[in-house]
Amino acid sequence: MAAGKTDAWPHPTGRSPPLQQPDQPDTRVSPSANGPSPVILPPRDLPMPIETIGKPGSLVRRLRPSTLEEDALLVAQDLSAPIAELWPYSPRFFEIENALLHFVDEGPRDAPVMLCVHGNPTWSFMWRKMIEQFSAKFRVIALDHMGMGLSERPHDWNQTLTSHRTALEMLINHLDLKRITLCVHDWGGAIGLGAAANCPERIERLVVTNTCVWPEAKLPAVLGLAHLPGIGPFLTGSLGLMTRGLASLCTTNGLSQEVEAGFLAPYLSGERRRGIAAFVRDIPRSPGDKSYEALAAVDAGLALLRNKPTQILWGMQDWVFTPEILRGFRERLPRAQVTILQDAGHLPFEDAPEECLQSVQNFLSNT
Repeated sequence: MAAGKTDAWPHPTGRSPPLQQPDQPDTRVSPSANGPSPVILPPRDLPMPIETIGKPGSLVRRLRPSTLEEDALLVAQDLSAPIAELWPYSPRFFEIENALLHFVDEGPRDAPVMLCVHGNPTWSFMWRKMIEQFSAKFRVIALDHMGMGLSERPHDWNQTLTSHRTALEMLINHLDLKRITLCVHDWGGAIGLGAAANCPERIERLVVTNTCVWPEAKLPAVLGLAHLPGIGPFLTGSLGLMTRGLASLCTTNGLSQEVEAGFLAPYLSGERRRGIAAFVRDIPRSPGDKSYEALAAVDAGLALLRNKPTQILWGMQDWVFTPEILRGFRERLPRAQVTILQDAGHLPFEDAPEECLQSVQNFLSNT
């Protein structure tokens, strides 16, 4: 295959999203360890455009050698048919520091944007019902954080709140997203709301679901195991306790076999679960922890967003993000509309999908 070219399959909606042409400048950016300070990298002959699409239902198809043999094998295979039926969206990729960040981009390109940011231990698959429901009138974008979902697993990627937030800001700027309805969940709340505070002029509304963005919150002590050298990565990565217990720990109604397979598809080995372990390990527990100040800055940044129309959806049976944390959001975002999902757990869109979608629809119609 010629340099600068990529296979292009029909888009599932019949549209053909624009590709960056080979003769355009290379606009890759590199995140600073201290925050969003993009550095334009010099042009070079790439084996694929920076932003490209793939076959619906497929994993990343790398057109250059991978640094991980396992990735090279996994990215060449298709998702199984039952999962592909639940996730019929063309993958797109954005390159940061020679690694590919995966996202899907559905709906009219000139429509208001709905940007969906997942948490742990999930991936953009968790937003599939939002994409299906709202992509007729919104441009719905859902990304996978680096090291998660269908994004790459670079060993040298700095898996911290700051690096993930910076990557999200780069994607927002790269796509020049405006009029954004930002939807966040779990650790995606800290990442997404942190990015939003750095570009409030691009944000129109917020949809906040079972998350926390202040470091002094009381979280289950068992999460502290992730901070123990060797033990945390072994439990959450090698053994895969978080993914093995996804249905029982994160939902009250359980998951169908097909849906559970969809959630687990990118995390079938310890190597591919490293991002899950890193997410848990990055949760700060004391002022000396790496991301403590970064999370405190996200909390402070909520002041810039408090006047944005906000919908809070809260599963009250979440054993991590408890009703006490919901009270914290009510104090910080006093104008927010709150939908209490009494019988839902950590994944409200799985336990109470109809209520969630209707609440979001009503919110969008009235703001």
